Amino acid sequence: MAQPAPAPAPAAAPPVDAARAAYEAMPNGPGSGPFAAVMEVDSGLANHVVYRPADLSRLGGRKLGVLVWGNGGCRDDGASARQHLLEIASHGYLVIAPGRVLSGPTATERRAERVPDASGKLPPVATTTRAVLAGLDWALAENGRKGSRFKGRIDPAQVAVAGHSCGGLQALQAAGDKRIRAVLIHNSGVFADGSNPIQGITVDKSLLNTLHTPVVYFLGGPGDVAFPNGSDDYRKIGHVPAVLVNFPVGHGGTFLKPNGGAVAAAAVDWLEWQLRADKAAARTFTGANCRLCNGPEGYTIERKGLR
Repeated sequence: MAQPAPAPAPAAAPPVDAARAAYEAMPNGPGSGPFAAVMEVDSGLANHVVYRPADLSRLGGRKLGVLVWGNGGCRDDGASARQHLLEIASHGYLVIAPGRVLSGPTATERRAERVPDASGKLPPVATTTRAVLAGLDWALAENGRKGSRFKGRIDPAQVAVAGHSCGGLQALQAAGDKRIRAVLIHNSGVFADGSNPIQGITVDKSLLNTLHTPVVYFLGGPGDVAFPNGSDDYRKIGHVPAVLVNFPVGHGGTFLKPNGGAVAAAAVDWLEWQLRADKAAARTFTGANCRLCNGPEGYTIERKGLR
């Protein structure tokens, strides 16, 4: 009698990504700037995560800038770029991302990863550009609300928008808002017209015409899936100053690094230059011997229209 075939061995569990595991365990903040930063959920702003200097009294007469953020994947995980955003907050910014705390050591639940359906399409986005701008609406309202801890502490002229990947597209959608004074796009760019595969977000190259401020693109080099789109955006922008920086680190940027790594440091300098006219920060991007001009091997920078 033939013996029954042995049962197949159970599939091995996928290896744990060591960098992701280390990031999940990494403490929140405080960042490397002069104002130790915290991440929190504010009861006055549903479904958003707020990053700010922990002790607002230490600001003295200095005003907070505001950065509103579009999450990678347009996910509802407002902590997905927490080290990057805490670093920015530690330099005197109020940073707001839509969603909940779904990653890191203080997460109360874990985010569900977005996986393609049978046709290869990803599920619709979990957050919208409207949610990104809701953070700005709230911050500016708090600046004038009696009893708010932020009353009078925010400079409405220091407002920026940024985002990663799909969130970078949200940032481009929000960039036309006249309250915005600076734009940062991370590992992102508008798809060629008619080829956008992301359900729930509608963008085409005409969106670039709505930019009214300087814009910087931080891409991850040729290995970044967004490299063609972001590079094409840069080539097409001609009416506002634009910078294209390539860090050869791939689509994930340096978001998993302590304090957000090299990209966060450059992002802080862009904000300090554009929003606070900091000449020392401008040297990261300007001049024949700019800091990024002389970065590690593989770093590149392109610039046009800078003053």
